[in-house]
Amino acid sequence: MTLIGVLVLYLLLGALAGTMAGLFGIGGGLVIVPVLIFSFNFMGFSPEIAAHLAIGTSLATILFTSISSIRTHHQHGAVRWDLFRPMTVGIIAGALLGAWTAAMLSGPLLETIIGVFAILVALKMILEVNPKPGRDVPGTAGLGVAGGFIGWASAIFGIGGGTISVPYLTWSNVRMQQAVATSAACGFPIALAGAVGNIWTGWQHPELPEMSFGFIYLPALIGIVATSVIFARLGAKLAHRLDGRLLKRIFAIVLIIVGLRFLLS
Repeated sequence: MTLIGVLVLYLLLGALAGTMAGLFGIGGGLVIVPVLIFSFNFMGFSPEIAAHLAIGTSLATILFTSISSIRTHHQHGAVRWDLFRPMTVGIIAGALLGAWTAAMLSGPLLETIIGVFAILVALKMILEVNPKPGRDVPGTAGLGVAGGFIGWASAIFGIGGGTISVPYLTWSNVRMQQAVATSAACGFPIALAGAVGNIWTGWQHPELPEMSFGFIYLPALIGIVATSVIFARLGAKLAHRLDGRLLKRIFAIVLIIVGLRFLLS
């Protein structure tokens, strides 16, 4: 595949990820990571690093795309900065640890873990399982510990953390609008620490393809970032015109198929 063909592929992936994020209110990483793994395998990259490269690249894209989301939520006064600050301390430490954890896993095992995660998220969407408010917001130490777990898991799966942080915050009696906004803000330190961790753990790996910066594949990063922000706005508009419940169930079925593909391969 030529360089132009590769860039076109990632421009299309960015458009898809942005649209899905706008439609379903989830981070694009849940779309980006599986598609990148498939594309890297197709391009003949080593199966030992395909998943690592996909995760690092996904986190790097979130670093750029989260900025506009944070700005929009902040303008509406929805971000709980009082929760964000103590969570960020744990998030940074957890995301660095998560990048190191992912680097210790073999490529096939990491793909299996991602497949299980995709299926669990799909089942949550189909069954509409959401925790009801059942506790108060914890103190600084509790938020730091929660942030540590969120950052650790997010860095392993290559996501911005919303799949985990939004349910946690709503369970802690944070209003849904504020939970989504605060989760979006948390996506930036997750992506920053996760991307740095993947650069560090992948630095000068002998099986890296050309145009890689640690476990970040630069052509994919450029192509995805170029289109995902624009198409996220399109997805948000479509969300108000289409049947959201039906769309979520269709997307969940796709996630199950993707997850099973990883588990059975």
